[in-house]
Amino acid sequence: MFSNIELCHLIPHSEKMCLLDTVKQWDSDSIVCITQTHQKNDNPLRNNGSLPVSALIEYGAQAMAVHGALIAKDLTEQIQEGYLAALKNVNFYQNFDIHNIASPLTVKATRKFASQGNMIYEFSVASEDTDLISGRATIVAVFNN
Repeated sequence: MFSNIELCHLIPHSEKMCLLDTVKQWDSDSIVCITQTHQKNDNPLRNNGSLPVSALIEYGAQAMAVHGALIAKDLTEQIQEGYLAALKNVNFYQNFDIHNIASPLTVKATRKFASQGNMIYEFSVASEDTDLISGRATIVAVFNN
């Protein structure tokens, strides 16, 4: 497991914008993260005190970024930066502010395709047995030369 502090060193976000608390498990194809940052009053994605379910796209994107960084540790070329290029088939299963959810969120990302810095991930966020969001994201990575 990785702590929030360790995760913040893997992605281009710091402090409050690093939204994932821990990595529960990961392998070459997928990652599962756990977080309770949706409950924090100082969550930077809050707007007028509420946190819309659409903010969970950022949670999924951060799980993808952490996964990419963990995999890149084993590569000879390191990822310099990554861009969320497209979203597809995003499903919002709930239509309420998520800041009041008492249980931790489980954020999953599974890499379905990777070639020359282009990646496609499927992602989902759930709270216990309640699905909150799922979708597919295209990521474009820039490698260090």
